[in-house]
Order: sequence, then C-alpha cells, then structure tokens
Amino acid sequence: MSDWQQISLGDLETPVRREVAVPLQGSGASMSDTTGHNDAALVQNGWTPSPLARFLTLNVESVEVDPDQSYPIVGVLNRGRGLLFRDPVAGSSTSYKKLNRIRPGVLVYSRLKAFEGAITVTPGDLPESFASQEFPTFAFSSEADPDFFRILATTQRMWAALQGASKGMGGRRERVKPVDFLTIVMEIPPLPVQQRIVEVIDAVDAQIAALDAEADALRDVLRRLRADLMTDGSADEVLADEAFDITMGRQRSPQRASGPHMTPYLRSANVGYGTLDLSDVLEMDFNPSERETFGLRYGDVLVSEGSASETAVGMPAMWRDEIPAPVCFQNTLLRYRAIQGVSIPAFVKHWCLWAYESGKFREVAGGTNIKHIGSRRALGMRVRLPHVTDQERIAAELDSMSEVVAATRAEAARLREVRAGLLAGLLDRTIDIKSADLGV
Repeated sequence: MSDWQQISLGDLETPVRREVAVPLQGSGASMSDTTGHNDAALVQNGWTPSPLARFLTLNVESVEVDPDQSYPIVGVLNRGRGLLFRDPVAGSSTSYKKLNRIRPGVLVYSRLKAFEGAITVTPGDLPESFASQEFPTFAFSSEADPDFFRILATTQRMWAALQGASKGMGGRRERVKPVDFLTIVMEIPPLPVQQRIVEVIDAVDAQIAALDAEADALRDVLRRLRADLMTDGSADEVLADEAFDITMGRQRSPQRASGPHMTPYLRSANVGYGTLDLSDVLEMDFNPSERETFGLRYGDVLVSEGSASETAVGMPAMWRDEIPAPVCFQNTLLRYRAIQGVSIPAFVKHWCLWAYESGKFREVAGGTNIKHIGSRRALGMRVRLPHVTDQERIAAELDSMSEVVAATRAEAARLREVRAGLLAGLLDRTIDIKSADLGV
C-alpha cells in the first residue's frame, strides 16, 4: 500500500494553521475507507474512459473587429496556470479581422501552445474579454463540473494528452485542433465525484493561498525593515569601495574553453533574487593566480552586473560553498566581499538586497538596451555603514525575519507537493473518495 492510500483529509492539517485545515465533509469523507466496499465499487464503476466530447461542446463566438472599439485581450498561461491579462487593443491598431469572445465559465486553450499545457477554465466573474481565433472555447455539458476541469487542466495527464493531440511540423507550428481535442479519451469520474474532488482540492488550494499571502505580507514587512535599517541617518555615509571589496569577474573567451585548470564558474544566469540556481554551472580555464583573484569564499555576495531585463539588474545572492572550491565567477557578475573589521558578510548581503529592492542598482546602471552597473559605478555608490557591532545586530534581526519568510514559503511548497500527490491519487484511484451523494 502506498503512503498516499493511508492519508485522510485530517492529515492535511499543518501544525501551525489548524483553523484552515481541510474540512471533513460528513462521516464518509475519509480518503481511505476500507469498510465501504459497496460504496467504493459504485464510485469505481462510474469511471469510464470517454472522449472529451461527452463533457464539452465547441462554443466559439467570433466578433467582427470594430476599428472604433477597444478590446480587452487575454491569453492562456502554460501548465494550466490560468489566464494572462494583456493590455486592451484598439480595433484600429490590430490586423485581426475577427476576435473570439472569451466568456466566464468556459474551457479555453491555445491551439498554438496547447502542447505546453496552455489550457484553463475561465473564472465565473471574468469581465468582457477577447482573444485571437487561436483560442477556441467550449461549453460544459450537464455531466461536467467546470471547477473539476479547471483542476484537471493543472495536471500532467491533461498536458500529456494535449501533447499527444498536437499536429504539425515542429515546435511553434504545432497546433491542437478543436476536433482533435474533443476526441481525446480520458477517464472522468461521475459528476458527484467530480464535485467531491473539487471540494477537497479547493480546500487545499485555499490553505496554499493563505500561506502565500502570509509569506508575501511578511516579505513586505522584511523589505520595509531592511530599507529603514540600510538608510539609517545615524550611520556614517561612505563610498561602497570603503565598505566592501567589490570585484568584477573574468571575461569568458573561446581560448579558455579548455585548458589544464578547468574550473566551475558562476554567471548571471545562476543568480536570482536571493537564490542561486546551480543546475547549469559551466567551466573554463582559470590558472592558479586567477583562481585566487576570482575564487569565491563562503559569504561572498554575487550581484548580476547587467541584463536586457531591468528587473534582473542587481539581483543578489550569497555564496555558501554549495559547490566544493575552487569556484570562480564571470564578468557578468560583481562580487561583494566583506572587509575585515569594516563590514560583515551578512550586512553585505542585506545591503545588496536593499540596493536591488530599492532600485539603487538600476539607478546607477548605464546603457540603453542592456543595462550595466559596471565596477566603477558600483564602487561609487553611497553606503550607510554602521559600526561592526551594529551590523551584527542589524543582520541578526533581518536574518531572523528572513527565516520566518523562508519557513512560510517552504510550508506552502510542501503543501503543493501534498496537493499534487493527492490529486494524482484521486485521479488514478489509488486514493478512494466517496461522493457525498452516491447515486451514481
């Protein structure tokens, strides 16, 4: 028996938020009830492989584009993540002769990006919206719960089915035609079971949303506190090169692609907002002297030096010896290192985070299409530099709040994993669920 088969709805409670635990729906709500064999058999017998045409009807409403009108435009995000709301388009500025009206409570997908899981069910309160004719819409039959299909759109099984229905020659030329979509065969439970699954998953989703909202609120408080502490007028103002040891990395070159001292190095693609992505770390030749100059030490802060995207300029993350030394860095990054007796690594980290959050890095960056901070401008930035003992106090306060934010994010991530396993188990019936109304 799998672990999932032993999970009850009550087990989805988290120890810190029992008031938003998944509610039990009557005495028959257990996910694993081995005593109700007859009831379970009724539910199992209702699952029959059927084409989607049994549950959905093509229901496209096209409108002629009026050059004197403005049209609120939507798209569909991949992996079943819902609608993408775009800026309204003036009828006089578009080449489209017709647009599809996207109504509330319909299933819609992108014919062009269906293979990426660009499918969703529109919310019931969707305001007037339109999309190109690459977005067919479907009405639901009386055997279908729209919210169940909204949840189904977030699953790997739906994305795989769309990939299988894609036709065309390569990548972006592939499309899923409505007629092919409706012939996809899936096991869909009876309506009462659909509704019961929606109750369970929506309860978990509500808890995830509450955790996300709490984490966002804590993050905002953390940012305000960091801004207050980093701009405290009681601290002396100095140039950045007096507070930190700032170095730009070494330039990549073809002749360094091989050599006797191949060394892992980080580049801007590895640095995010407070995080490092080490899934794709490249190597190039750094001789022993260069390893000394460009080598990373625990507590160094790496800052993205430039990017075509303004939001990426100045993104900082601390290095914590995630990869055994030696590890170096490229000139798409600036390395901020604490100076003994002047600054401490944790304060350097929080100052760089503040400089990114406040837009100070972007303010000093030069360039038109691609913004660059550059070592000269980085060295010339102004820093409110408290005494080292005050830096330790400030860093401890900010680190403590950062840990609370991280713990809340981790709790939400754990619950997302629970949701994914729970939904997969419900859909492949390794987890039994009884409908509130077993008249199936």
